[in-house]
Amino acid sequence: MKYSLFFALFGFVLCTQTLSVAKSTPTTKPNIVIFLVDDMGLMDTSVPMLTDAAGKPKRYPLNDWYRTPNMERLAAQGIRFSNFYSQALCSPTRISLLTGKNSARHGNTRALHPFDKNTGPFTPKEWNWLGLTKKDITLPRILRDAGYLTIHVGKGHLGPVGSEGAEPLNLGYDVNVAGANVGAPRSYYGEAGYGHLVEKAASIHARPIPGLGKYHGTDTFLTEALTLEANEAIDKAVAGKKPFFLYMSHYAVHCPFHSDPRFAKNYAKSDKPKSAKAFATLIEGMDKSLGDLLDNLLAEGIAENTLVFFLGDNGSDAPLGSHDAIASSAPLRGRKSARWEGGTRVPFIAAWAKPSPNNPWQKKLPIPEGTICGQVGTCFDLFPTILELIDVPVPAGETIDGQSLLRLLAGKSDPQHRNVFLSHFPHLHKVNNNYYTAYRQDDWKVIYNYTAPAEMRYQLYHLKTDPTESDNLATSNPEKLRSMMQAMVLELKKCNPSYPTDATGKVFRPVIPGREKGTGPNGIKDTPL
Repeated sequence: MKYSLFFALFGFVLCTQTLSVAKSTPTTKPNIVIFLVDDMGLMDTSVPMLTDAAGKPKRYPLNDWYRTPNMERLAAQGIRFSNFYSQALCSPTRISLLTGKNSARHGNTRALHPFDKNTGPFTPKEWNWLGLTKKDITLPRILRDAGYLTIHVGKGHLGPVGSEGAEPLNLGYDVNVAGANVGAPRSYYGEAGYGHLVEKAASIHARPIPGLGKYHGTDTFLTEALTLEANEAIDKAVAGKKPFFLYMSHYAVHCPFHSDPRFAKNYAKSDKPKSAKAFATLIEGMDKSLGDLLDNLLAEGIAENTLVFFLGDNGSDAPLGSHDAIASSAPLRGRKSARWEGGTRVPFIAAWAKPSPNNPWQKKLPIPEGTICGQVGTCFDLFPTILELIDVPVPAGETIDGQSLLRLLAGKSDPQHRNVFLSHFPHLHKVNNNYYTAYRQDDWKVIYNYTAPAEMRYQLYHLKTDPTESDNLATSNPEKLRSMMQAMVLELKKCNPSYPTDATGKVFRPVIPGREKGTGPNGIKDTPL
């Protein structure tokens, strides 16, 4: 009798514990979609991403130029960020996203060249020009170990030709469609075989897109072909009754600016340049892809259990002005690769594919519909955010820079959240934005230009009152300049990055302005690290 009572009580306790765990962590894992757009900046959408003084979304002329109804649909279902950052170029962002590390830490601080280090006169002697390897701990590898089917569709650009990173299957993906070392398509047109039937590329980075032979010779635009393949992979995952992680990585809207004929009529009467109109068609085609994916998730009956993250991989490359102008990303300054906000601030939307308050995962992460968050988020925050959601720990011994966004996504305040972003670019680029580190902390931003003359080395901006970065306060506010440089240096030291280096081996490191009088900028003596 005593034993029967003991086992009855034990069973009751065990059952109670099991119910408690089930209540907090549903047994069926949520599907995860990362919808990544190449070269899409914050303003390349009809969704207003910036806010007014009251924190309400504010429209600007570019929001009325672009047509993205499905981004509007997704934003209405979830939350968007007005201060979300990716790295200044594509490969660094893509590696950051998959590892949770700032590019200063993982070492890939420039877009990967297909064949070599892509050097300049002050390129660091050692930087990660080989990208990811089989040994790296990546998000898809962790999710695959957690029971997910991991799907890569579209642009990889995670390693040069012949490297391990050039093949997404080496990095934790079960399925790879069209992903290789390729950074840009030679052609978006199926009639041209997406570059296979074109004799010469305008750029060494523009190369034929692999794995889409069945569409060669057809009128299927590249964006549409990738969407068809992604939906087919989703259908197979559902048939196999496995949760899936889809990394939907569009080549659009990267140059070449080949007009998508499905949408060209929408911009035919505009007086904007031909290339800008073509860019707009690429944006609209990308948006149709998003809508087609959302529709398929609904048709498969899995939308309620699918979390969608939408973001760009660096600032806009819309051909509307120079890399330093207030044009392509207006009212922000600059575009892709620039040290300005237009070079790194990107659209970010998180939403359940179909909001349903009764879904167990949506109870765990209730995303308020139609909201906007003003806190700083980054591409490398997705790594810990996804792992925390599904209760999978960051692997022991792995150092990451990302912060979980779960509390912010739920519309809550997070006292542990750090409003910071470090953009480290110790390289030559084809424009004036070379050899710099930019650091944002709350509403302040400092830029350090490594190889510039002393009087042009520092730039300091207050982004809330000067979002166009037009009023350099480095001279008028030396105390704030010093504190921001100190914070930047501390952030850099955490990552142990590579720095610009000249032919003699001299390494250029950031210099903090000293308090004592001297001959440096603002009459202040420089104090090196």
